[in-house]
Amino acid sequence: MTIERRHSGPRMSQVVVHNNTVYLAGIVADDRNADMATQTQQVLAKIDGFLAEVGSNKSKLLCAEIWINDMAKFNEMNGVWDAWIDPSNPPTRACGQVPLAHPDFKVEIIVRAAVD
Repeated sequence: MTIERRHSGPRMSQVVVHNNTVYLAGIVADDRNADMATQTQQVLAKIDGFLAEVGSNKSKLLCAEIWINDMAKFNEMNGVWDAWIDPSNPPTRACGQVPLAHPDFKVEIIVRAAVD
């Protein structure tokens, strides 16, 4: 059984690959001052990069968990998500409002995807 961990620190790994599945940790934006749409774009760009690094992409997403800090901003996040997602291969998805690790984070996304 092989488990590959990438971008690891003492507390967690950002990326773990096991049995042809990649697991991404909760991804947040770099710009804490940005609005919901911009933070969502930044998070999705990071997800694209991590998936590409292990030979996967958004068409292979299995599931997504989206946490936002304010459900009043749900449509802003969804507008960016809908433009990004592969409409032929949408994953399962859940979205909820939660207090995030820092009050300036507006969105955090966790995904799992298949790897060739």
